[in-house]
Amino acid sequence: MAQCVQSVQELIPDSFVPCVAALCSDEAERLTRRNHLSFAELLKPFSRLTSEVHMRDPNNQLHIIKNLKIAVSNIITQPPQPGAIRKLLNDVVSASQPAEGLVANVITAGDYDLNISATTPWFESYRETFLQSMPASDHEFLNHYLACMLVASSSEAEPVEQFSKLSQEQHRIQHNSDYSYPKWFIPNTLKYYVLLHDVSAGDEQRADSVYEEMKQKYGTQCCYLLKINSRTSNRASDEQIPDPWSQYLQKNSIQNQESYEDGPYAITANKNSDSNLFSLDGLDNEVKVDGLPNNFRTHSLQLDQSSDPSNSFDGPDHVKSSSSHETKKTNTGIIHGACLTLTDHDRIRQFIQEFTFRGLLPHIEKTIRQLNDQLISRKGLSRSLFSATKKWFSGSKVPEKSINELKNTSGLLYPPEAPELQIRKMADLCFLVQHYDLAYSCYHTAKKDFLNDQAMLYAAGALEMAAVSAFLQPGAPRPYPAHYMDTAIQTYRDICKNMVLAERCVLLSAEILKSQSKYSEAAALLIRLTSEQNTWKGMDSDLRSALLLEQAAHCFINMKSPMVRKYAFHMILAGHRFSKAGQKKHALRCYCQAMQVYKGKGWSLAEDHINFTIGRQSYTLRQLDNAVSAFRHILINESKQSAPQQGAFLREYLYVYKNVSQLSPDGPLPQLPLPYINSSATRLFFGHDRRPADGEKQAATHISLDQEYDSESSQQWRELEEQVVAVVNKGVIPSNFHPIQYCLNSYSDNSRFPLAVVEEPITVEVAFRNPLKVPLLLTDLSLLWKFQPKDFSGMDNEEVKELVTGEPKMIGTEVVSEFLINSEESKVARLKLFPHHIGELHILGVVYNLGTIQGSVTVDGIGALPGCHTGKYSSSMSVRGRQDLEIQGPRLNNTKEEKTSIKYGPDRRLDPIITEEMPLLEVFFIHFPTGLLCGEIRKAYVEFVNVSKCPLTGLKVVSKRPEFFTFGGNTAVLTPLSPSASENCSAYKTVVTESTSMCTALISSASSLDFGIGIGSQPEVIPVPLPDTVLLPGASVQLPMWLRGPDEEGVHEINFLFYYESVKKQPKIRHRILRHTAVICTSRSLNVRATVCRSNSLEDEEGRGGNMLVFVDVENINTSEAGVKEFHIVQVSSSSKHWKLQKSVNLSENKDAKLASREKGKFCFKAVRCKEKEAVTQSSEKYTFADIIFGNEQIVSSASPCADFFHRSLSSELKKSRAQPSVHKVKQSLEDAVRVIQKCSEVDLNIVILWKAYVVEDSKQLILEGQHHVILHTIGKEAFSYPQKQEPPEMELLKFVRPENTTVSSRPSVEQLSSLIKTSLHYPESFNHPFHQKSLCFVPVTLLLSNCSKADVDVIVDLRHKTTSPEALEIHGSFTWLGQTQYKLQLKSQEIHSLQLKACFVHTGVYNLGTPRVFAKLSDQVTVFETNQQNSMPALIIINNV
Repeated sequence: MAQCVQSVQELIPDSFVPCVAALCSDEAERLTRRNHLSFAELLKPFSRLTSEVHMRDPNNQLHIIKNLKIAVSNIITQPPQPGAIRKLLNDVVSASQPAEGLVANVITAGDYDLNISATTPWFESYRETFLQSMPASDHEFLNHYLACMLVASSSEAEPVEQFSKLSQEQHRIQHNSDYSYPKWFIPNTLKYYVLLHDVSAGDEQRADSVYEEMKQKYGTQCCYLLKINSRTSNRASDEQIPDPWSQYLQKNSIQNQESYEDGPYAITANKNSDSNLFSLDGLDNEVKVDGLPNNFRTHSLQLDQSSDPSNSFDGPDHVKSSSSHETKKTNTGIIHGACLTLTDHDRIRQFIQEFTFRGLLPHIEKTIRQLNDQLISRKGLSRSLFSATKKWFSGSKVPEKSINELKNTSGLLYPPEAPELQIRKMADLCFLVQHYDLAYSCYHTAKKDFLNDQAMLYAAGALEMAAVSAFLQPGAPRPYPAHYMDTAIQTYRDICKNMVLAERCVLLSAEILKSQSKYSEAAALLIRLTSEQNTWKGMDSDLRSALLLEQAAHCFINMKSPMVRKYAFHMILAGHRFSKAGQKKHALRCYCQAMQVYKGKGWSLAEDHINFTIGRQSYTLRQLDNAVSAFRHILINESKQSAPQQGAFLREYLYVYKNVSQLSPDGPLPQLPLPYINSSATRLFFGHDRRPADGEKQAATHISLDQEYDSESSQQWRELEEQVVAVVNKGVIPSNFHPIQYCLNSYSDNSRFPLAVVEEPITVEVAFRNPLKVPLLLTDLSLLWKFQPKDFSGMDNEEVKELVTGEPKMIGTEVVSEFLINSEESKVARLKLFPHHIGELHILGVVYNLGTIQGSVTVDGIGALPGCHTGKYSSSMSVRGRQDLEIQGPRLNNTKEEKTSIKYGPDRRLDPIITEEMPLLEVFFIHFPTGLLCGEIRKAYVEFVNVSKCPLTGLKVVSKRPEFFTFGGNTAVLTPLSPSASENCSAYKTVVTESTSMCTALISSASSLDFGIGIGSQPEVIPVPLPDTVLLPGASVQLPMWLRGPDEEGVHEINFLFYYESVKKQPKIRHRILRHTAVICTSRSLNVRATVCRSNSLEDEEGRGGNMLVFVDVENINTSEAGVKEFHIVQVSSSSKHWKLQKSVNLSENKDAKLASREKGKFCFKAVRCKEKEAVTQSSEKYTFADIIFGNEQIVSSASPCADFFHRSLSSELKKSRAQPSVHKVKQSLEDAVRVIQKCSEVDLNIVILWKAYVVEDSKQLILEGQHHVILHTIGKEAFSYPQKQEPPEMELLKFVRPENTTVSSRPSVEQLSSLIKTSLHYPESFNHPFHQKSLCFVPVTLLLSNCSKADVDVIVDLRHKTTSPEALEIHGSFTWLGQTQYKLQLKSQEIHSLQLKACFVHTGVYNLGTPRVFAKLSDQVTVFETNQQNSMPALIIINNV
């Protein structure tokens, strides 16, 4: 239990005090009324004696009484009614609230720090009022009247006669059977006569004479002259006199308030009532009953007869407790005791002393003696009770029967003169005068008698008081018999069904146990009384239970080891009962105290319940801010409640919020807790939404909020933009270059203020999440912003707009009328702003109405109740509020200081700067394919539209795959006209040819500069050939665009970045970009391999240089998915600076080169060097194109698009080869030699295979065309049209080798060496010789040596047979070279030399002449290399005999 102001040793004697009645004449009442007090109230502050008093017990021992207090009250003839007592108790509790600014105790228990109010004044007030307002009952005498003061005034006509009337009146009330109330202790009540004298108005002499007369008649012991009203009331305001009455009257004054406004009971505000402070004219219209003044009134707790007492006083809804401050307000105007001086105060004090010393105590002493004598005589005992107690106690004990065995005899009543009651009377008297030993003995005796008679009510009363007496005995001779109390409580509650008496027992016993620090037992006792089911329902039961549960909670927290959770749990129970009892403030306080324990411990359901209740109670008490914050807590913590419960919480929250916002309609918008906003996921997009594909037109994909962020692709786009900016700025990227950002998110660089263009919308994507299981409906959702226009006049006029109404001049705001977020859903809202002015924009947050959906809406939001709301959903209730978007920037981690501390950089994505107008390009692709064969050429169109009000220029496109597309050559001559200009609508430029020229090549030439592939420039950046290079506002241009399917099959994403500038240079934005990603799916078509080798035949050689054979294998690897029937090879072209195809060698009768599925065709071509005039100077980059045609139509391979794609594939090849790491520089001279030798075996011949494919699609035949490129670098090395996949090497054992200093091998490879000198033997294929005539046969053989390199070469020709093994001899056969066996020659650059040799044969047969070994070295080098050309080609001769 909480700490109390009084100790239990003071509390109990103050709760049971001698009761004295007061009966006043009207005149006497009038005198006291001048002070706004009744006679009984006048005495209240002085009713405690200031000194000790003595009396003698029946054994004549002196007994000292300390701090005796007496209770004087007006006679009331009606018992107080329970409903009125409940009302009084309820008001007492509601009036007593914790003091403002009271410092609470901080109790630390475990890991809890709790702020708890140490005292509970409301409980003490309740207990005091409860004990005082207990009606007198027949089984005990503690609150029966012992004496009666008869009061008359000296100013009455016949004061003495008035006393006689009052005396008769008292006698009639006590002894007439009509009056069952009040109760009187003994038949001969002490009558004490008081003469009131008004000093300021009365006649003092007369008063004295009347007093003398009284003494004569009634004796000096029983009379008193009390002089009051020493000053007139009009002087009252001059000096301040203390007002000791207010503290006593304050407690009871609540009774005098207006009756409940709408409650079932109305309490009579009786004008003369005991404590009525308001009716100052109470004597004007009094009612006479039986000719006597109405002096005894109905009880102040009497119920108004008009109301029906059967009404239960239960619903908290009926109660509107007036709070304490209203009460104080009513009483402040009244000054009590205004006519009394301090001397009068002393006189009243003196009067009480006299009355007690002279009248009351002698009367009590005498009564105790009489009762003692009566008992002794009745029982026939020889000694007084006092000495006999021992024997009764220590003798043979009768075992007490348990309560349950006793039959229900609580209804047994004793006659007033029964000896058992006389013992009880004596015990009560001894108890009242603090003679606890004697009282205990008597109670104990009475208890036995009552139990023997099975008079349970009486027995319980005796047990209760015996326990209290035993506790209060001085020196504590025996322990406190708690079991007596338990039995008494059980009896009162279960047998007698009297909850009031049971409650008194509990209050007293708990207080005693608390004083002995038996908190656990006290708590159990308090809780026992709160759990009664149907004993005494209604509001009083709730109030009582609430107070007792709260005390039990305090017991738990005050234990040696505090039981914090039990404290909290019982506080919650108390709060609940307070709430039922209508005590909203106390309920709220209990819940708040318990919340300290449950908060943040993961007991989410308990927390929700407490917060909900706190919210409700705060709302009822109009503490709206507290209510809002409590409901907010329920909603924002991850709730584990069921959906209906969450819905209820949300509706409650909205309702409270609505009321709060109505209080200050013009105030700032409140911050709403729902839905959650993930601020860092906020994305911004600058620009218009992408137009959808329109028929054959497909808009550029550009950037949109629907695209997921991909760091790899964003890096690629950045590189493309840097490439084009570098080209525009002569190869250097400006220092202040930043890539243009159209979409800002948490991955983008948001450290700078983003730039937006005026008149282009800004879309903000806000990520909402609904944590609840109920859908949320946001209506009228829009962005909240602040805008600062910047004028060029230099005037900065800040214009802050919260909400935009009407047509805004500066920024247009889009409002989303309805936005539904389903339960536990994350959803993004896209909100637009339209800037109409340049300046600085700050996006602050979002503003919306938060509501929920009315009725049962299905999860997907369809099926809302019709007709409730203009929109799609019907909202039950909504509140307007805002949420701010605050984005934390990235954590800084560069300097040491930033690394050691936690610092965040700025995130400025919500603060765009609106800049001046810029051109805006839109790009549309027409007839753009999605699927192609590898190498297929297709013509499409691109439309460029300027949709802004500014002209644009400098349009370029950059792509990582320039070999995929071309806009055609730089000159109109090279670019074919519209497709209809040629047969079969070919995309190529074609010329019809005669069939005669089929096998020979048609020659043309073109420069790579014509196709935008210049030296040193970036091949990826391609200018778009706009007419006049400017696109005016609103203008559109269509340009042809040729596409070539990539060589690898699969899906290809090809990124185009279009770059353009404004004609008028802008300071903030230099350029703009537009992105497009084309997705092309390619399927397999042809696989081309080619090799080139030197031709051995030198006979038709004109001039210098050799000629070569080109072998081309074409395989149809198309799987028939694409519906391709067959491929026709229509033309093979070559392109090179030095070589050209001359003719087709293997042309068979089959004129068409057709390839069905999986077929392979072989072609062989002769290639010759270009003539000097054709191969012009190196720098001009002139390429010679030679076309060999297999049809009747020549495709001009030197024109666009054939040459474009050839050049682009060439440049991308070069790029790849450049990317490979170059070998280290070795010794320069050796390097040069190797280089010269390598050059011999190099060719730069490029073959272009042009084909048509016949496709059947939807029963229509289509003709597709395309081209493949093979780039031949080296003689004898096979080249492919598509990159070869590397086979993974097989697993090998690890070898551990000591690393040696390996230099890069400077020896050229065998292939390169064999190409240095080309040899050719000229001889007759067969030779006839008559061996019978001549045994030796001589054949002349010419050996041609050709120097393929550009350097001088020393050659050694060795004719000796190299005998390595016997088998080798077999091969050569037996022939001999005649003449010189070794020749040494020097061949100049590209010189051809012939040696005349002679071979000698002795037999017929077939011989291989290819035995000469040729060694060569560069003239300025030392090393000699052998050429092994001969080994590969046998030179066979047949020798016949004639």
